[in-house]
Amino acid sequence: MKNFEIPNFYRSPIISTIKKSRKELDPKKKDFSPTIVDFGPVQFHLARHFGFCYGVENAIEISYRAIEENPNKNIYLLSQMIHNPTVNDDLQAKGLKFIMDTQGKQLIAWDDITSDDVVVTPAFGTTIEIQELLEKKGVSLQKYDTTCPFVTRVWKKAENIGKKDFTIIIHGKYRHEETRATFSHSNQNSPSLVIRDMEEAKLLSEFIIGTRKKEEFYKLFKDKHSKGFDPEKDLAKIGVVNQTTMLASETEGISEFLKSAIIERYDEENFKDHFADTRDTLCYATNENQKATYGLLEKEADLAIVVGGYNSSNTSHLVELCQEKVPTYFIKSEEEILSEDLIQHYHYESKKILQTHNFLPEKNKLKIILTSGASCPDAIVDKVLQKLLSYFKGTRSIKSVIEEFTS
Repeated sequence: MKNFEIPNFYRSPIISTIKKSRKELDPKKKDFSPTIVDFGPVQFHLARHFGFCYGVENAIEISYRAIEENPNKNIYLLSQMIHNPTVNDDLQAKGLKFIMDTQGKQLIAWDDITSDDVVVTPAFGTTIEIQELLEKKGVSLQKYDTTCPFVTRVWKKAENIGKKDFTIIIHGKYRHEETRATFSHSNQNSPSLVIRDMEEAKLLSEFIIGTRKKEEFYKLFKDKHSKGFDPEKDLAKIGVVNQTTMLASETEGISEFLKSAIIERYDEENFKDHFADTRDTLCYATNENQKATYGLLEKEADLAIVVGGYNSSNTSHLVELCQEKVPTYFIKSEEEILSEDLIQHYHYESKKILQTHNFLPEKNKLKIILTSGASCPDAIVDKVLQKLLSYFKGTRSIKSVIEEFTS
């Protein structure tokens, strides 16, 4: 796999060393058990896979190259390059400006963008409409396009099956940048519809089978379908793709459920003519991170710390998995750990910042799960680990612990 040129301050002395050791021991990535990092009175359980993925490192490398190669130009990002505040703040500090926020709200008017400016496409990709708008202005998007290759793979699959008259069902969050981009691309070749979860999949199945009336569809899926969508006609042949940061297991479950509805309508012998196989579109990095989280949860632990941007979809799913087993705290950096008795954390369901006292239980040997989303630098996880470690007395030195992974 390619090695990317990203700023050294995103790397870390502890986490990077441990990741390298695990990679050497398990090059084929078959072992999803956690790494146990034992400091004596506190033990950290690190996920086998977490942090920057291929797509994120690719986006960071291209974005910093755009800055370096264009010192006297205006450089814009269509929106947040990835969903991590540390990375985005650093890019902005170096002069990059966001044209839109993550919800698509305009921050810089299109009229202010000229053909002399540099525009960077974020890792989530962008819509056909925005591409065409910028092309008319004479702005090239090819040179600094950071769209994740696993996102473009979803677009290619949607295009391929769309040309075979399959309707595209997108499992994703409708307002998320990636889902908006995928919807725009799939809509070029076929009717398209976004569904959020299994509950919406169950509603959709009733239209596939024919137990709900057509008129209800437009109320239940308002603003989530392409123009002219006809549920009676357009649900006869479907294929399911996803926003790559969604839970892979949930996408697979939704796909299997909708396939069962197709089989009920058309029977087992004919379902392949009505249901496209899209399993090869699942993002390997999201899948690995989620499998590694399941591996984490097989070991007993007292609490979990999940680090990442609050608007990071893949990070919120890791939180969702962890909190089923242990008290879980979603933080964006070590600064959220206010003291050994108080942590500030994000409750992604209510979208509120909470504070919890006595979050570290008093035990002879505390076991803490520590992981992060795909857009979180290892350096931040490193700082979280070291801050937590500072609250314990009589710990082994970091040097002696790291030597266990280098000897």
